[in-house]
Amino acid sequence: MVGGGISGLVCAYALRKSGIDAQLVEASPRSGGVINSVTREGFLLELGPQSFSGTAALRELCVELGISNELLQAPQRAPRYVLIDGRLQPAPLSPPAFFLSSMIDGATKWALLRDIFGKSIPPDADESVAAFVRRKFTPQLLDRLVGPYVSGVYAGDPERLSVRSAFPQLYEAEKSTGSIVRGMMRLAKSKKGPRERPTLQTFRQGNETLVRVLAKNLGPALLAETKVAEISSQSDSSFSLRLETRNGVESVSTKSLILATPTDITGSLLSQLDSSFSSPLTSIEYAAVAVVSLGYRRQDVGHSLNGFGFLVPRSSGLRVLGSVWNSSLFPGRTPEGHTLLTSFVGGATDADATKLQPEELAVLVNREISPVLSMKSDPVFSNVTIWPRALPQYNLGHSDRLATVAKCRSRFPGLWLTGNYLQGPAIGSCVDQALAVAEQVRSHLAA
Repeated sequence: MVGGGISGLVCAYALRKSGIDAQLVEASPRSGGVINSVTREGFLLELGPQSFSGTAALRELCVELGISNELLQAPQRAPRYVLIDGRLQPAPLSPPAFFLSSMIDGATKWALLRDIFGKSIPPDADESVAAFVRRKFTPQLLDRLVGPYVSGVYAGDPERLSVRSAFPQLYEAEKSTGSIVRGMMRLAKSKKGPRERPTLQTFRQGNETLVRVLAKNLGPALLAETKVAEISSQSDSSFSLRLETRNGVESVSTKSLILATPTDITGSLLSQLDSSFSSPLTSIEYAAVAVVSLGYRRQDVGHSLNGFGFLVPRSSGLRVLGSVWNSSLFPGRTPEGHTLLTSFVGGATDADATKLQPEELAVLVNREISPVLSMKSDPVFSNVTIWPRALPQYNLGHSDRLATVAKCRSRFPGLWLTGNYLQGPAIGSCVDQALAVAEQVRSHLAA
């Protein structure tokens, strides 16, 4: 296996658990990719994802690894806010809240009723999230709720993001019933087992707990600072890899090859097998994101900070995409008497923001969130992490690109792909997809 992010770690772990001698190589000194937790000056920081949604597979994995007792759950009723006209308003996350919300006008509420009782047919061509929302609902819903949500999940541009690829359940709901609401209700009823309320979680020592334990479990099967320089296919359908390690160059042969690398690396490596891989993989864009963590004395923050945080519509004119109130969600994130807020800047709609210096980004975020949260002084702590390729963009044509990749891959029976560009960028989605690939490999080798 190649690539030691969460997808590669989970896939390698599952294969070894099933008795397959999987070896995982990672080019950097550490595994985990963007999942990176550090403690600085008493603040426990998440340099990448701030938390994750609990899923059945993820919970089971934590039990197997013996770390389920380390899980922390955010308050289920913690409100989410949206910045509207300079004020934080609770995001209406339930039907009653939606129809009672003052941030939603009558036309938008009527559009939802029209969807419940009406019928529509999605276009044959791939449709952007923005076009979908304007067609089905209103520009206000796009600006105040959907757009900020897209920024929070994908750091994406709703005008370019494909609803079919990024939010397939919405597309299928309309396609199957003619109504988003009726279709989603039908989907919920079709799911087996007890209905679970989504929960946001982390670990006492941060998200990287999962990465560290997976890496420890793999032991010597995880080779860090090992780069794949060349891949070739052999006459018996096996693969030969030339590895560049700290100790020099070596060659290895394998019956099955799993790539859990970002699309630019995957495309570059696989083009050595077939040039057809290059275009669909390397054309998948990534959004750059700056993660800005600011620590304040609690007494200097006028807002109660009772909640998850807030999202910012692009129409606000601010560059901050949103802010997570870490110390309100999980204990042990700060020194006593302090609070920690992590904000995000950049994304597909403001790529130039990530070209600013870290000091400039810290000043920018403090300047923009201070009036919103009634700050009485500047932060006492700051940390900025810039990810030039933070999140893959499921833009228009994404499903066609993946179909082309799948067609190319079918010519190499022992080749598999896993990663956050396939079935969703969330940690839980990556875990689910990596486990599915591990099972496919196991079945293939047993055949």
